[in-house]
Amino acid sequence: MERRFQASAPPRNPSRLAFAAAGVAVFVAAASWVTLVDFRSALASLDIAGPSVDGCLVALGIIAIVIPLAPALKAIRRARLSRRNLELGDLIAARVEAAASRNSSSVAFGTAASQILVLLGILFLIANDLAVSRTFFYLPLMLDSLVLILKAFWINIYIFMIAEVLVLIWGLAVAIARLAPGPGGRPIRMIATFYVDLFRGLPAIVNVYLIGFGIPLTGLPILKDLSQESFAILALTLTSGAYVAEVYRAGIESIHWSQTAAARSLGLNHLQTLRYVIVPQGVRQIIPPLLNSFISLQKDTALVNVIGTIDAFNQSIIIASNHFNLSAVTTVAVIFFLITIPQARFVDRMIERDRQRMRAGAK
Repeated sequence: MERRFQASAPPRNPSRLAFAAAGVAVFVAAASWVTLVDFRSALASLDIAGPSVDGCLVALGIIAIVIPLAPALKAIRRARLSRRNLELGDLIAARVEAAASRNSSSVAFGTAASQILVLLGILFLIANDLAVSRTFFYLPLMLDSLVLILKAFWINIYIFMIAEVLVLIWGLAVAIARLAPGPGGRPIRMIATFYVDLFRGLPAIVNVYLIGFGIPLTGLPILKDLSQESFAILALTLTSGAYVAEVYRAGIESIHWSQTAAARSLGLNHLQTLRYVIVPQGVRQIIPPLLNSFISLQKDTALVNVIGTIDAFNQSIIIASNHFNLSAVTTVAVIFFLITIPQARFVDRMIERDRQRMRAGAK
C-alpha cells in the first residue's frame, strides 16, 4: 500500500549528535575506570581487598561502560537507518529514525551526566586519603553506636506520635476559629490569625527553646513539673499547628459555597455545616499536604536536643564528641532518610491518584 502523505522537507541529519554522544560516553567510561582504580587503592589502604572486591569493581566497570555507551551506539545505528531511508526516498521512515536517534542521544547524554555526578561523589569520598569517608562514614563507629542511637530514636518517635495527634486536633480548631462567621466572630478570627502569623514567623528551634526553658522558670503549677518530652511536644504542636491550620483552612475554603448554602437551607447551623458537610469533604482534599506537614514535623523532633532531651541526634552528638568523629551523626541522618523517603513516595502516589480521579471526573 502506497503512502498517501509525503513529507515536504528531509529530516536533519542526527549523525553529529549521535557521534558526540558516543564520544561523551567513551570519555565517561574511561573516567569511571580511572575512578574505580583509585577507589580500589583507597580500599587497599584500609586492608579491604581480595578477589571478591576486585570482581565487584570489575562488574561495576563493565556496567559503567554499558550504561552510557549502549544508547549512544543505538543513536548511531538509528542515524544510519535514517540516512539510508532518506537515500531510498522514504522521508517518513527517515523522520522516524532521526527522531529515535535524537532520543537515544539525549538518553546517552543524560546517563553520562548522572554518571559524572556519581564519580564526583566517589572522588569526594576518597579525597585526601579518605578524609571525608573517615570523618562521616567510619563504619566501625557507625555499627558500634547504632544500638544506642536506635534506643534514643524511640524518643523522637514518641514525641512525633503524640504531637501528630495533637496537631491534627489543634490545627483544625484554629482553622475553624479563623473561619468564624459574622461580626461576632471577628475577635476570634483576629486572635487565630495572630497566632498563625506568630508561630509561622518564628523559627521552630526558638519556640522549642523558649517553651522548654521558659515554662519551668515561671514556676507555674503542674506545668513546671512536666518532662522535657512534654515541653517538646507542646512546642512542636504549637509550631506545626499553625502550618496545619492553614492547610485545613485551604481545604475548607476549597469547597464550593453552594455546599454551605444547601446545608444551611436544610436547617443546619454553622458548626453542624462544618462538621457534617464541609470538613469531611475538605479533609479528603488536603491529605497529601497534611502528610507533607507530618514529614516535616517528624524531622523537627531533632530540635529537642536544644533543651537537653536525649534523642537520637543528641545521642549522636555525645558519641561524636567522645570519638572526635561525625559518623554517628551520619547514622542519625540515614535513619531519618530511611523513614522519610517511603512516606514521601506515598504522598506522591496519593497526589497522582487524586489527579487521575480529577481527570476521570472531568471526562
